[in-house]
Amino acid sequence: MKIRPVTTSLLAAALLLGLAACKGPEAEKAREDAAQAADSAGAAARDAVDRAAEATRNAADDAAAASEKAAADTQQALDRAADATATAAGEAKTAAQDAAAHASGATADAAQKVADKARDVADDAKANAEKQKH
Repeated sequence: MKIRPVTTSLLAAALLLGLAACKGPEAEKAREDAAQAADSAGAAARDAVDRAAEATRNAADDAAAASEKAAADTQQALDRAADATATAAGEAKTAAQDAAAHASGATADAAQKVADKARDVADDAKANAEKQKH
């Protein structure tokens, strides 16, 4: 509540008390006017309080809505991050399996080459032994 409505109400009350001391038909009219002014000032003060309360409620509602939206946005971001992490983990697993398969293939190829070379050496040794016999 602002100072102005309170000051207006106090001023109207003081005016009403001052006019109450007057006598005669003009005094009666002045008292009625002062009473009406006091009523108007009271109504204005109540209206100001009601508007301030409504503005406060609206601000609280807006803040609550903004908080809910921020929470929803945060949850969506977390969901997207979790999905991206799961996808990356799946891709990493596939890449690791592919690398292991390639490594196994390369190892098998190398072993085959060693075996082929050993066969060639053995064949050469056999051929040399045959030559030595004749």
